[in-house]
Amino acid sequence: MQRVLAIIGIFMFSYANGQTKEVTNKLDLVKNKITKKQSDLVFDKIKVFPENTQVSIAVIKDGEVSYFGAKRINDEVRYINNSINVFEIGSLTKLFTSTILSNFVLDSKLKLNDPIQKYFNFPVKNKEITILQLANHTAGLPKFPSNLDLEKADQTNPIKAYDESKLKEYITEGLDTITTPGTSYEYSNIGAGILGYLLTQHSNLSYEALLNKYIFSKYGMTNSTTNRQKIKKILIKGLDKDGEITANWDLNALVAAGGVLSNVEDLSKFALAQFNENNKELALTRVSTFGSSDEMEVGLAWKIIKPFSDFRWFAHNGGTGGYSSLIALDIEKRNGVIVLSNVSTFNEKTRNIDFLCFELMKSLVEK
Repeated sequence: MQRVLAIIGIFMFSYANGQTKEVTNKLDLVKNKITKKQSDLVFDKIKVFPENTQVSIAVIKDGEVSYFGAKRINDEVRYINNSINVFEIGSLTKLFTSTILSNFVLDSKLKLNDPIQKYFNFPVKNKEITILQLANHTAGLPKFPSNLDLEKADQTNPIKAYDESKLKEYITEGLDTITTPGTSYEYSNIGAGILGYLLTQHSNLSYEALLNKYIFSKYGMTNSTTNRQKIKKILIKGLDKDGEITANWDLNALVAAGGVLSNVEDLSKFALAQFNENNKELALTRVSTFGSSDEMEVGLAWKIIKPFSDFRWFAHNGGTGGYSSLIALDIEKRNGVIVLSNVSTFNEKTRNIDFLCFELMKSLVEK
């Protein structure tokens, strides 16, 4: 399981120390939501986090969805109905970016193996990089661009100042690769940001407009957006590493890498749509494009993993300064788990969110 967690990308910088208090499990008082074993898993993974931590969970078994929420308050972990509440989903956004891309490919608006220079009306420094390499993290780009100084940035909102001019500057003068494009997997937020920018430039539509046209309207995702003002009444406040309320992140020119806000009800609709073979645009995002079946394969953003024998899951996680999330799907069995939380990606125990999702996935097939 540790290997699985290590290979799934996330908006993440570092961890910080945390503390654990004695916490009481009140989740068993809730009946007919999830099983006793599942509620114990939720309690075990959440009890280590600060007061006011929330998780919002969707469990999909054989295509049927149930919701379960938990909140740590007054040194207890209690059930809470928060399926409609919205969280920052961080790098889960990349799944949407690749879905937009997939629509463009199926509509013959571009080709995956085209060089990105073909779709920009200004010079691109590295002319070898292709659209596919941006989507499957094989472009060889670093996690963040060299002209983004994270040490000098506002630590509560570090990407806010990275605007279109900075991104164009990086594409024209930077594109500093770690490895030769197409030869290895290097998770890259800037790569996803460039991909989203390319799609907006080619379509003359904003990223939000592309999301609404190709995803949110089609799948009925009414509470998903990049605009916090639209969902501010149902937005859960993010917590920093110490459990204090923290600022939301503005991804600016890198919005396509991690700027979407959503809830488990909307993400469940996106997940259920993956099980419908008629959704060719979603099927294309899950086609393996790089990697070894013994370790990990990559589709268009999706990580294709085999955490246990006889299992093949599609997964992606995400994190920002105040939130952590993960989605995992078993297409063959029509199972899935979505976990959203206001656990900071800087919290030293943030991997518990990943563990919780994967352990809940495993519970769906255990007798």
